[in-house]
Amino acid sequence: MNIELIVVGKTDSKEVAALVEEYARRVNRYCRFALTTLPDLRNTKSLTSSQQNRGEGERILALVDPSDCVVLLDERGEELRSVEFAQWIGKRAASGLKRLVFVIGGPYGFSEEVYARANGRISLSRMTFSHQIVRAIFAEQLYRAFSILHNEPYHHE
Repeated sequence: MNIELIVVGKTDSKEVAALVEEYARRVNRYCRFALTTLPDLRNTKSLTSSQQNRGEGERILALVDPSDCVVLLDERGEELRSVEFAQWIGKRAASGLKRLVFVIGGPYGFSEEVYARANGRISLSRMTFSHQIVRAIFAEQLYRAFSILHNEPYHHE
């Protein structure tokens, strides 16, 4: 199974970017993992949040194939413990799924079209995080999930 993380906008922090790269490298030991960063829309000050969401949504949907399982990282999504997330990943891998796509939206979330295309939503916390730091948190949780699935000592329960 291939996993792709699509994110909107570049990371301003070198430290956050380095952390995401470190966990991406670790995840690649288990499966092919790719991070795709969509450039920020231009002239967002002249756009409403809905217009911004639509523009970002069009870019996101252009990267998604019909056979992909698309999961939005969304504050209103299902909350899973790390072990549950590992089991969730394991089920998708065992099902023969070719490509699992996670998406982190911009500061205003997702367009209705992206919500309609999504196969699911996962929340990393009931707290709100910046859309940049969520990248590092998610990458770490993905690595943790694979370490749990492979009975490695990274996760302590």
